[in-house]
Amino acid sequence: MTMVSNPPEIKYFNRMNNRTEVEKVYGDGFIKFLYSSALGHQVGTVFTNKYFSKIYGAFQDLPSSHSKVRPFIEKFNIQIDDYEAGTRPALDPRDSYRTFNEFFIRRFKLGKRSFVAEPNRMPAFAEARYVGFDAINERDTYPVKGQYLLAKDLVGNDQVAKIFEGGPLMIARLCPVDYHRYHYPDNGKVLDNFRVPGAYDSVNPLALKYKNQIFIKNERHVSILQTENFGRLAYIEVGAICVGKIVQSHRWNKPFMRGEEKGYFLFGGSTVVLLGEKGAWKPSADILANTAKGIETYLHLGTEVAVKN
Repeated sequence: MTMVSNPPEIKYFNRMNNRTEVEKVYGDGFIKFLYSSALGHQVGTVFTNKYFSKIYGAFQDLPSSHSKVRPFIEKFNIQIDDYEAGTRPALDPRDSYRTFNEFFIRRFKLGKRSFVAEPNRMPAFAEARYVGFDAINERDTYPVKGQYLLAKDLVGNDQVAKIFEGGPLMIARLCPVDYHRYHYPDNGKVLDNFRVPGAYDSVNPLALKYKNQIFIKNERHVSILQTENFGRLAYIEVGAICVGKIVQSHRWNKPFMRGEEKGYFLFGGSTVVLLGEKGAWKPSADILANTAKGIETYLHLGTEVAVKN
């Protein structure tokens, strides 16, 4: 299989160091081939169905996948000392993960991340690249995508979607190099949760450029949350190519606390989408400004991502 080289750069603003950076894309040649070539279009469904992703994900649980961990850490300059070690005895933490998936769902060490505590400030629910809108309507489009993101399409349930019509929207894109656990943005309880079946296309901007309905066509897990400070939220985890599984680690019928882990993605880059009620809150000013310029904003888990109106 021939890979297409030199895909366009993906630039994002890194709030943590106040710089615009170029993303190192895992599997960029394959993504370019799959979405921009004639052959890729012909064979694409082979790679974007859930069975391929689950099989590929299962390989990341094999002991042999351990050999991929250290090269991956070194290539993408992952600060492994920020994370808990794996279960494999080793002097070097880079060698402590028994499988690639154990490394992929690694946890931060205690104290490495904290969640803003002020009630009117929403903490980032994932360590990711964010875009945001203060109201979703047909005047706003997702950068490089040109596709209207309406609540009814994202939620996949017209009755539930009415709660979020005209409300704020945030999209948190997790790259394969990122921390892949996602968290609750406030105290509250789960009102409902359901799965929307779909494909497993890549959520990389390189793919979004060529296929503009990925967020509303991919498989999704939707939770409707009642929060203390931000009203009702639709919290949507989006599956993607090579994501072996979306795991809900928190029992949905139990109350949750701000910053508590909600779940995690097994191998692959993926996305969390957050919808709110009209006028309840808005994304942080830098996210709105960068989104208007067509670029994402990279945030650490727990830092401010939105403010209450």
